[in-house]
Amino acid sequence: MITLHGFAASNYYNIIKHTLLYKEIPFQENLIFTGSDELLAVSPMGKVPAITAADGISLSESSVICDFIEETYPAIPLYPESATERAAVRQIMKIAELYFELPSRRLISYVFSGTDAPDALKQEVRQVLARGIPALNRLCHFSPWIAGKEFTMADIYVHYVNAIVNVVGSTQLDWDVLAEIPGMKEWSKTMRQSDIGQKIEADRVASMPKFMTHVKAQIQATQSK
Repeated sequence: MITLHGFAASNYYNIIKHTLLYKEIPFQENLIFTGSDELLAVSPMGKVPAITAADGISLSESSVICDFIEETYPAIPLYPESATERAAVRQIMKIAELYFELPSRRLISYVFSGTDAPDALKQEVRQVLARGIPALNRLCHFSPWIAGKEFTMADIYVHYVNAIVNVVGSTQLDWDVLAEIPGMKEWSKTMRQSDIGQKIEADRVASMPKFMTHVKAQIQATQSK
């Protein structure tokens, strides 16, 4: 059985969790936070998520894990058969990660601490997001799914990328970023209302008190050095 290591407050962790649930793959969860030797044992960079496969091999990096799961458990596919269409799905995922998730993540510590990020940093993030918006406008179809008629890994990936974009946009940038992409908010609502989406959100909410206790302890440890 696969073991999924990490914590439910992580959007990348939830990408893998959603994938496993959608593909009906048995797995167990191992609650583990960053900064621990236990995590380093399964994730070389100490990043969440990581998995330990049935054969005992551990893997990290969400895109790597997604590909491993798809190749190892192909029965319920999340990528199209055509190589060109598969590449198109991965292109959406990569652009969403590089131009939506990663720049937004630069502000996430300010979200957790309830403080306001420096204006210069906000402007840098805005500039990168402004590059990603027209790219995703050109690539996303929402007919009804993000890459076209079939539900794919891009739907899962972008849904949890948007979780970071939403919270950063609303709390730090005063900007409804998703509204800039026609069809994105309606699609996001569909994703949230799915049975799997609701389960993962419930687990995320339930995990937040323990996660915030961990975050506060990390901040205090840093300040005391």
